[in-house]
Order: sequence, then structure tokens, then C-alpha cells
Amino acid sequence: LRRSPGEVCFPGGKSEATDKDDVDTALREAKEEVGLQPEKVEVICRLMPGIDKMNNLVTPVVGFIEDTFQVTPNPDDVSEVFAVPLEYFLKPLNYKTFSYKTSSGYLTRIHCFIYDDQEHKRSFKIWGLTAHFAVFLALVIFGERPTFEVDYDLDNLISSSENNFINLYTSIYERKKSNL
Repeated sequence: LRRSPGEVCFPGGKSEATDKDDVDTALREAKEEVGLQPEKVEVICRLMPGIDKMNNLVTPVVGFIEDTFQVTPNPDDVSEVFAVPLEYFLKPLNYKTFSYKTSSGYLTRIHCFIYDDQEHKRSFKIWGLTAHFAVFLALVIFGERPTFEVDYDLDNLISSSENNFINLYTSIYERKKSNL
């Protein structure tokens, strides 16, 4: 893609006028990008949104698919597809973190995972918002403490994720307001 070429991400993209909601957008994008038929997805939930580096609101949609799903990547959007066990985002073999100050001045932690994929015989760098969503989902699913620090109160995961999002959103809104 023109924006963020070569980066690892989940299927997704901007909503279109024909999309009913975030779930519809996610299912349409997954079909377009990797050939996942919407009827083959059991949608479970939406996670707390995030804000990407262009200040777009990104709402992750989580669902189950059969492990027999055969991916057919759209070559205009996707160069390759790989799978990572969700547990890796709690107990990684190769991990680092760095602090990042957003354009609005909000200080956050950026997770960066290097995943060695034996099937493809190469390594993939998973970081930023993609890593953020993967870590949060792993925390929710497994309820275990990761081997690294996170910006959540793990005893109050959902409310602390809401507070983190509200603080980030507020910092962006305040910066936009001050630029008017």
C-alpha cells in the first residue's frame, strides 16, 4: 500500500457508505484483502478503539474462524500472510519497547515483537497499533500477566483501557482545538 508499505497489520481499512457498521467494514475488508468470506466468521466483539499515526480511529473486530481457512491474499494489498500464536503477545521470545510521544504530546509505550516464522523461514516485525491490539486481546483472552510492562492496570483491564483511550483521544482533540 502507499501508506505504511511493508508493515505488518491485521486486515482492515476505511469504512464505505455501504457498510452498516464497524463489523461490516471489518468483514468486507477481510474478504477483499485475504479472501475471508463473512459467513465464515463468528464475530465475538469489538475491542476498545485505538488511534493510528494519522489520528484515524481504528476499531478492532474480533471473531473466530475455522483453522482450515485457506487464505487468498489480494496482491494489490497483501504481500504475504502468516499466523502468530496469541500467547506470543504475552511471552515473546524477541521483544523490545520504546516510548513514543504522539503529535498531540501524549506519551505512550510502543510494543515491538520480532516473530520468527518457521514456515516462511523469515522474521516479521510486529509493532505499533497492530502489536497494541494483539497484546490487549491476549491479556483479555488469557488473563495472565505478560513478561513485559504494559500501560494497563491488569486488575482493572477494561476500565484502564477505556481511560487510556480517553486520555489519548482528549490529547488529540485538545491539540486540534488549539490549532483552530
